[in-house]
Amino acid sequence: MSDDDLEALALLHDPVRRSLYEAVAAGGGDLGRAEAAEIAGVSRTLAGHHLDKLVEAGLLESAFRQQDKKGPGSGRPAKIYRRAGRDRSVSLPPRDYVALASVLAEVVDALGAEELAEKTAREAGERLGRGRHEPVEAVLRERGYEPYAEGGTLRMRNCPFHVLSHEQPLLVCSMNLALCQGLLEGLGDDPGRAALDPRPGECCVALSKTNED
Repeated sequence: MSDDDLEALALLHDPVRRSLYEAVAAGGGDLGRAEAAEIAGVSRTLAGHHLDKLVEAGLLESAFRQQDKKGPGSGRPAKIYRRAGRDRSVSLPPRDYVALASVLAEVVDALGAEELAEKTAREAGERLGRGRHEPVEAVLRERGYEPYAEGGTLRMRNCPFHVLSHEQPLLVCSMNLALCQGLLEGLGDDPGRAALDPRPGECCVALSKTNED
């Protein structure tokens, strides 16, 4: 944990900034000032001020949207915002669970214990869901997956294991799938709903709808 992390996350204590950050994050892509302002219920000018503060803190990134019309009279390109790719974490006192998880992932790979890791992940997911009487979306949201519906599919905007998935993508994605399948099983749902369907910037697992949906 660094002072920058603390200062950046402290900005989200302001309800307007937090609502704007959540609007951009929930958008799943590039969001303009006017769109973010409407979602947050504030003026475009106020939204622009706070969005730029979030960019300065490294919580958001900004760019300019390509204009369809070129040349004189096309107007200024619209500024857009997206969630920054950098992870932020706060722990007092500082902890480093990611480093240990990275070492353990390397051990699994070195021992060729992928099948055992998947089995263990599925059992862990089942424990997470056992005894709970709520939709899988609620549990996934609680675990940081940021689920959202798209047609007949439940997708997740966030990968809670983002750092490790870049270091050991095959292992981490297969364990993540097993975890989600176990979660569904623990909830009394069909584990076959979960499948690998990776998209850039999102979780590698997606869930199909139930037959009753």
